[in-house]
Amino acid sequence: MRPGLAAMFKLIKAVTQTMVLFGGLLLLPAGTWRWPRAWWFLGVVFVGTVATVVSLLLVNEDLLNERMKPAIQKSQPLPDKILTVLLLIASFGLTIFIPLDVFRFHLLRHTGLLAASLGMALFICGWCIITAALLQNPYAAPVVKYQEERRQTVVVAGMYSVVRHPMYAGAIAVFIGMPLWLGSYAAAFLAAAPISVLAARMVFEEKFLREKLDGYGDYTRRVRRRLVPFVW
Repeated sequence: MRPGLAAMFKLIKAVTQTMVLFGGLLLLPAGTWRWPRAWWFLGVVFVGTVATVVSLLLVNEDLLNERMKPAIQKSQPLPDKILTVLLLIASFGLTIFIPLDVFRFHLLRHTGLLAASLGMALFICGWCIITAALLQNPYAAPVVKYQEERRQTVVVAGMYSVVRHPMYAGAIAVFIGMPLWLGSYAAAFLAAAPISVLAARMVFEEKFLREKLDGYGDYTRRVRRRLVPFVW
């Protein structure tokens, strides 16, 4: 396949998978197409996915290929396989719970315009942080593993010079911002589930990299904050 066609295929594949996933998890449990906030949300996801994939195609197509591999891989340590499955369950469960609460459960009152706007801002900010981290870290695989074939080294530039896990920080903003924008305070509290799994994975990832990746121990001593500058 010609390079231009191959790149276009990757873009179409990534956008289609993302839109089908988010659209299905939100609109099917809602039982209705009349959900303006969901359509606005899907529009933002579409633009964000295109921007992220195009950026990776231009900057580091090898990383895009790595990110498009399955969530469970042979070279992945067993604890990370378990944590990845738990993270997928918690993330999908959170997304499905949002329309169920908005249209059926009504556990708490719906978010007003101010809280919803804050949620959208958090979501966009989190997505941008994740994309920036991908552009700065050429080894940001979707699984925890030592990438010997790609000559993995410790990344200390950009956001990684401030916190050790900027992608996880962005994901936390996404998990909280999404339900706030879509109208569910209850789901925003439920975001604690995937965030807790992320925290456990972060601890395992650091232990793994200290053992496998030269210089990572020194990096953790130099960059002391995991997620939030000057805090933790």
